[in-house]
Amino acid sequence: MYAPTSTISPRSGPSSGDAEDALTDFDGVAEVLRAWGAGLRPDPDLTVSEWADRHRMLAPRASAEPGRYRTARTPYTREIMDALSPGNAAQRIVFMKAAQVGATEAGNNWIGFAIHQAPGPMLAVQPTVELAKRNSRQRIDPLIDESPELRSRVKPARSRDAGNTMLSKEFAGGILIMTGANSAVGLRSTPARYIFLDEVDAYPASADEEGDPVTLAEARSLTFAHRRKVFLVSTPTIRGLSRIEREFEASDQRRFFVPCPHCGAMQWLKFDRLRWQKGRPETAEYHCEVCDAAIAEHHKTAMLEGGEWRATATAADPTTVGYHLSALYSPIGWLSWERIVRAWDAAQGSDEAIKAFRNTILGETWVETGEAPDWQRLYDRRERWTSGTVPAGGLFLTAGADVQKDRIEVDVWAWGRGLESWLVDHVVIEGGPDRHDAWSELTVLLDKSWLHERGAHLRIARLAIDTGYEAPAVYSWSRAHGFAQVSPVKGVEGFNRSSPVSGPTFVDATEGGKRLRRGARLWTVAVSTFKAETYRFLRLARPTEEEMADGAAFPPGSVHLPHWVENEWLKQFVAEQLVTVRTKRGFARLEWQKLRERNEALDCRVYARAAAWIAGADRWPDEKWRDLEDQLGRAPTAADAAGLINRPASAPQTKRRSDWLGRREGWF
Repeated sequence: MYAPTSTISPRSGPSSGDAEDALTDFDGVAEVLRAWGAGLRPDPDLTVSEWADRHRMLAPRASAEPGRYRTARTPYTREIMDALSPGNAAQRIVFMKAAQVGATEAGNNWIGFAIHQAPGPMLAVQPTVELAKRNSRQRIDPLIDESPELRSRVKPARSRDAGNTMLSKEFAGGILIMTGANSAVGLRSTPARYIFLDEVDAYPASADEEGDPVTLAEARSLTFAHRRKVFLVSTPTIRGLSRIEREFEASDQRRFFVPCPHCGAMQWLKFDRLRWQKGRPETAEYHCEVCDAAIAEHHKTAMLEGGEWRATATAADPTTVGYHLSALYSPIGWLSWERIVRAWDAAQGSDEAIKAFRNTILGETWVETGEAPDWQRLYDRRERWTSGTVPAGGLFLTAGADVQKDRIEVDVWAWGRGLESWLVDHVVIEGGPDRHDAWSELTVLLDKSWLHERGAHLRIARLAIDTGYEAPAVYSWSRAHGFAQVSPVKGVEGFNRSSPVSGPTFVDATEGGKRLRRGARLWTVAVSTFKAETYRFLRLARPTEEEMADGAAFPPGSVHLPHWVENEWLKQFVAEQLVTVRTKRGFARLEWQKLRERNEALDCRVYARAAAWIAGADRWPDEKWRDLEDQLGRAPTAADAAGLINRPASAPQTKRRSDWLGRREGWF
């Protein structure tokens, strides 16, 4: 048996206890041990609302109430934020709400929480790429800069290879990508565990013609299975077309129930329970639906603190939860009940204003009345003014051209303040786009002028021409006459709340077999929006002869039709109606359907209206309208030089700075 030939003697030196003392015997050891212990301690298991209360700071440039974020200020957002926490079983959170109730800040809290507590790839989608850039500057950058925990995880944009750009923020374990719903490339850029879809009702119907933006975005999260979170937020728009309403109706439809301060009954706030003395919005009070006692607004803070979300339906998908909130819940100091009443009173008499009130204050959809007006009623309402002239209220002209196989139909409309309009001329050019003379006649129409009632001669400020038939020929003609006066347009179905006209985009065209580097500038028009507007304008009440004798004016948007317009044109003008149809999945949506085959008059009106939008009429301040009125009632100005207003040679020549500004900005 082998035996060792030597023994191991004890090591010399200090004992193990002495060694440990030596390792900790230096200045600052306490700080090192404290930091080491903190590093071993796991992060607290916070919900999104708890994280926001502990770490979120609101910057003065991004909030009306800067300082530490307090969920208690908007108690109704607590459950919504906590549903976004990883420990909650909900995968899709839907929030249909009024404007300015704190929804976007709740979403930003979720972004901050994900960066700090639960890193992963995140996709944040705004209606357009430009809005995504603006949101990044105004919301996301302050979110990171004002929170030390986030600032330490996202490198400054100025550092080299920081991974911090306008639309991308890298952090340990994840990345935040921001994009617009109009960019298919951005929507399919990367898999995402978290998806924040903000203002989904303002998304275009299709992202670069590749499909529904919401569907494209959500597809990025499917590989994360039960760990994914999708947050859909929006103010609703039109019943049957609203994405957020469709998603809310498929959810469990939670409402925020608050207690009555008098009887304690729980109820969710409804606008029809808000009462006030006529003409005195300051007397607004809410009446309990159980005891009918009047509730003063100062009770709202306690009511919100005692509120709770309750489901009012059964969700088709148990992993989807939905929330609805109106501005009646707005905290004290934000939107008061008095201001809500004032907004309601101010909206009376205007469908457009009431629509905005329902969408932005009540957080509810607007029901479009799409019944076609009776053409015979329009026939009886025709007005008589001198043929070929522009009535005094018309301040500029636009035209809409509809290209058919055997003809080009053009309607010329005059526009005045409040988008009041007059049909000035209807022209049918025989021969389709393959007939050279047809394009020559259309060119002559561009140079034609119409006598204004005040003595000036007006030319077409902008002509919008449809590209749906023989687009290359339309592009070629438009290019030859300059895009300052001619706008090729492409009509798309669907309502677009953010902008009924988008563009222009450069499209390729083929001319003589040669590929053009940059094609025509094409504008995209949401035709449903302008059709609904036209029908709404046609339903406006008109003043009686007695009222006009007393000085009453036509309401903004009124449509004036001349005595010479024929029955066939009127039938075409109201040839479609808006109907509700059901999709294969059972969802309701609105769709324009023809009542008769020919509808050129309605199409030309839509294109002429789009031309007015492109010219900027929807965004002109009162000063520009006054300037146009002055120019039509006095001597030639820069508009004459631009060729859009022609006057007799005997008129004196004057010029003002505002005229030069108008020409420079291109709004004549």
